[in-house]
Amino acid sequence: MSRKFAALVATGVALAVVAGSLLVLALGHERQPKPAAATSRSSATPGPEPTETPTLNAPPSTPRRPAPNPTAALASGNKKVLFFSFDDGPDPLWTPRILQVLAKYGAHATFFELGEMQAAHPGLREQVLAAGNTIGSHSITHPQLTAVSPAKRHHEIFDGPRSTCFRPPYGASNPKVRADIRAAGKVQVLWNVDPRDWARPGTNAIVHNILTRAHNRDIILMHDGGGNRAQTVAALDKVLPLLKAQGYSFPAMDC
Repeated sequence: MSRKFAALVATGVALAVVAGSLLVLALGHERQPKPAAATSRSSATPGPEPTETPTLNAPPSTPRRPAPNPTAALASGNKKVLFFSFDDGPDPLWTPRILQVLAKYGAHATFFELGEMQAAHPGLREQVLAAGNTIGSHSITHPQLTAVSPAKRHHEIFDGPRSTCFRPPYGASNPKVRADIRAAGKVQVLWNVDPRDWARPGTNAIVHNILTRAHNRDIILMHDGGGNRAQTVAALDKVLPLLKAQGYSFPAMDC
């Protein structure tokens, strides 16, 4: 009996040890912290929002603040306004004649000049400005900016005539051209009305195109350079009094 009793005691002790171990493990498991619920918010403190989108492969020149809309303030309110613009000059023959016609009717315009023409005819820039007009950049040599190398495009935009307005030659633009224009601190200025004076269709045709297509706040494209502009001068002399009689005024853009 003593041996059986000893065996029973040993078995009871073993069972007690096992039960105690299981109890300790259970209590320890309950005390462990539960994992936090998953969330899409980062635990890190977010930094400030970027003020500008970085441009990859940007040119080495320091970007400048983009210019404001050159017609916004001038076209506000109930005034009827049209913006005349002249490309490809300054020309020593045609630019002064256009200035004379503008002055005759109290009109002003914006002249989108070429760097090479400014260099060839010094003094005309100042003549344009002195008459109350403004000057925009039309590049240096009039290339199609969408078809030249990045270095050439950058040079034509950044190093052309001083202005906050830029008109790409032929109106040829794309995201890269517009990005360079903004980086140069300029604003792209195209047009709403092209009376095709550059094709010399006749004075009356130019006048008709303007009268039938131009509406309040439109930008009209004409030329003071790039060839014989006698029809342009004559058409301007005819159309300005007709538009003025309709209540239009003709401010220069804020360039």
